[in-house]
Amino acid sequence: MKKTLGGRALAAAASLFLVAVSNQAVAAPLNAMSAGVVDSSARPLGGIAPAINAAANSLTAAKTAAVATITSAPRTASSVTSVAMEAAWLYQNGWPLYALVDRYSSGTPLDQEGTCLATAVYFEARGESLEGQLAVAKVVMNRAASGQYPSSWCATVKQPWQFSFVRGGQFPVVDTDCEAWRKAQGVARLAISNAVPSVSNDVLWYHANYVAPSWGRRLTRATQIGTHIFYRA
Repeated sequence: MKKTLGGRALAAAASLFLVAVSNQAVAAPLNAMSAGVVDSSARPLGGIAPAINAAANSLTAAKTAAVATITSAPRTASSVTSVAMEAAWLYQNGWPLYALVDRYSSGTPLDQEGTCLATAVYFEARGESLEGQLAVAKVVMNRAASGQYPSSWCATVKQPWQFSFVRGGQFPVVDTDCEAWRKAQGVARLAISNAVPSVSNDVLWYHANYVAPSWGRRLTRATQIGTHIFYRA
């Protein structure tokens, strides 16, 4: 009995050692990527050397192209290019929408046009999913780019008879201390970056599913996200 227990203890210790070695092997390239250092002189054991070398090279390239941007780029709407590059890289590497919205929900204040976009998201879709909020922002941007509506986001949102929350060309007061406004700003920054797929560029209209406006019958239904049904011509 003692001999058996001793053997089991040795086996368990060996297993723990192998797990620790395996974890270190997995963590090493990632740590090297974060630090920006890969030890090219290190020689992995056995037949896994080519795979590890390839992974190290890939991680180094990824770090050079993107990780430095993620750690140092300002999280602002004014740095549109760097935000777009960063957000696209994060999205392509598995960041979910909620994490991206959280990342870009703070930073240097949005400019006037970005604030109008966030305001439309806040009043039109703050009760919707983040996907639905992003789609509303995209509709505003699509309209401004279409040639059928005013060419700025602010003028598009304030155009008479288009968005029900607008009164006399003025926005209601936004509760800027609430979580919904924080998210709306994050959604607006992501929409501006064009890093996350949403409705296509020809989608210019939407309405809630509990109403049936006559103009909807003249359009082609594109998709429904939450309570909003989106249309293209």
